[in-house]
Amino acid sequence: MKKLDHKGYYFIAPFFVIFLVFNIYPVLLTFYYTFTHYEGYGAPEFIGLANYARILTDTYFLEAFVNTWKIWGLNFALQLGIALFLAALFSDLRFRIKGLGFFRAIFYLPNLITISSVAILFNIMLDWHYGSINQFLLKIGLIGEPINWLNQPFTAQVSVSLILTWMWFGYTFIVLMAGVSGISKEYYEAALIDGANRMQTFMYITLPLLKPIMLYVMITSLIGGLQLFDLPMLLTDGLGNPDGALNTMVLYLYNQAFRYNNYGYAATIAYMLFLITVVFSAITFKSMYREASGEKAVAKAEKRKSKAAKKRGNVNVQEKVAKQNTYI
Repeated sequence: MKKLDHKGYYFIAPFFVIFLVFNIYPVLLTFYYTFTHYEGYGAPEFIGLANYARILTDTYFLEAFVNTWKIWGLNFALQLGIALFLAALFSDLRFRIKGLGFFRAIFYLPNLITISSVAILFNIMLDWHYGSINQFLLKIGLIGEPINWLNQPFTAQVSVSLILTWMWFGYTFIVLMAGVSGISKEYYEAALIDGANRMQTFMYITLPLLKPIMLYVMITSLIGGLQLFDLPMLLTDGLGNPDGALNTMVLYLYNQAFRYNNYGYAATIAYMLFLITVVFSAITFKSMYREASGEKAVAKAEKRKSKAAKKRGNVNVQEKVAKQNTYI
């Protein structure tokens, strides 16, 4: 029997050592801190489940949870809506739009700009007195006086959502267009011949076949949205003002750890955030999977019916032929 050569293990060993030291160990250490009161110096004080009991009754964490979902929900709805509209537009055989690569590059460009540059840019544009957005809206008569966009809870959340939409809809568009390119053009040509309009083509061909891609987009967007931190941090004073409207879960975690030196409670927030992400991602995946399974079951049932109808048709034809033969 040929002996195995164990030299390969020596080559992959450094990766596993680094992975254990820099990935697994911090995760386990953070989990340990969730059961302690630790301020970054001295020995951690074991307090059991006190941090978990606190987070369940913490109104600030609940507020941060709601804020995060509001900002992500509006951002994702706009982002997906714009990307779907553009994907339907570029896939429509009636328009035959050229230069898809150029448009992909233009739409994706905001995603390449660093978040700090984006924050500086929109801080200037959203300025109460001299911002270009207020100046433009005043000139066309949509508003009578300047709006303090980042100093009112509602407008601050809407502003952050719109900025995120501007940054990320290009990525979503590229992913959806990759899905659209995988759809056979025969479906669209058949729909065109049958006289289907654009809405019918989109609703009954494009949208159903894009559901797996949309599931991927939704889960990745959800994971990224629940980790929203940098833009609210840079656009405000780091506390999530005005009135805590931009205080997201990760920003709250950051302040607990590095502003108030409450590392034990910050670790608990981190694990709670992980749990929330896993639960909602699983729910989203499960619901989409059930819907897809239901559609497959309906398709199979329709195939069975069509086969049965064909068999009945063949039997009827044979009976007619037999009757004609008897008459002859």
